[in-house]
Order: sequence, then C-alpha cells, then structure tokens
Amino acid sequence: MARKLRVQLPNVTYHIVSRCIEWKNYLQEDYFKACFVEILSRAKQKYHFKLIAYCIMDNHIHLVIHTTPDGAPISRIVQYIKARFAELYNRITQRRGPFWNERYKDSIIQYAKDAFHYLLWLLWYVAFNPVRKGMCQSPAKYAYSSINAYMKEDADVGVTIDYHEYFIQLGETFAQRVKRFMRYEEIYRRRCSIAQWI
Repeated sequence: MARKLRVQLPNVTYHIVSRCIEWKNYLQEDYFKACFVEILSRAKQKYHFKLIAYCIMDNHIHLVIHTTPDGAPISRIVQYIKARFAELYNRITQRRGPFWNERYKDSIIQYAKDAFHYLLWLLWYVAFNPVRKGMCQSPAKYAYSSINAYMKEDADVGVTIDYHEYFIQLGETFAQRVKRFMRYEEIYRRRCSIAQWI
C-alpha cells in the first residue's frame, strides 16, 4: 500500500511527533537531549522556519513548527533534524541501524475546529509530557522543553523560540500575554485532574 502523501504547505503550524526505534529510551541522557537542542539551532540556521515549541522526552520528541512562505517544506526541515541527530547518536555510541521508529506524525493546527485555542492548549499539552511521565513536578522544572520561553521573556531554553501569532494576540505586552496564557495551564490541569477520576 502506498504511503499517504503529506500535506506540505507554507505558513501553517505543524505539531510533529517522532519516536525512537522500538520506543527505546535513547534520548534518556541529558547529554543527548542537549545535542538534540543544538541540532534544532543548526536547523534554524540552515532553513527558514519558526520553532514555536519543543519537548524532548526519553523515547520521543515533540516539535511545533511554523513553515514560512519563503522557507523549506516541513518534510525537509524534519528530515534534516532527525537525520543529523541519528548520525550524531550513532557515531558517538558506535551504534548502527535506524534510530527513529517510523515516519514522523504530523497534524496541522489550522485544521483544528478552533485553531487559536487549540494551539495555546497544545503548548501546555507538550510541556506537560514530562510531568505526566513522572519526570518532574512542574513543566517549568524540565530543562529540555521550551515552555519557560512563554513564561519569562528572557528565558534561555537552548534555542531561539518564535512566538506564534496566536500567543502574541493574547495581549499588547508580554506580561499580558503570559497572564492570559497561564489560564490555559489552569484549564489543562483541571482537565487532567478530572480525567484521573473517569
């Protein structure tokens, strides 16, 4: 059966998820997580795109990427990131074979019923990954995620984060945006709390 063709469009926002081969924890060590962040920086230098958010887990990654009218298609951007990291990892560990489990999964934010609210909720969903896995108590405490860039204007998250237009629309100042953005965290926390009892 032929592979389903990807929808590759300029000026849209993609949520990308990709898993390590056989769901192995190849990204467990902080060193490799830091290497992945460095490759994200290299990708931004090589291709024109906006990195809205990221979270690096032990066995998978989340990226939120906005393509630009004059930039590379999403497949080229993600292929570069995944290929460069796999090469680096295999070289350092003297490992052979594929690093990634399958084709990355993607969804386009603008296709959601309410894209504005969905994107802002998604940023918290991605950030809460390590909390759900018991790796930390708060998204802000996890070093390999971009969520702090949305809470502190001068936060260093290892790579430049480009604020999505939906986040910018939350207010005229960064403080106003953060205050309104934090409401989405409250909604996310409540939803998770309710889900535990269902």
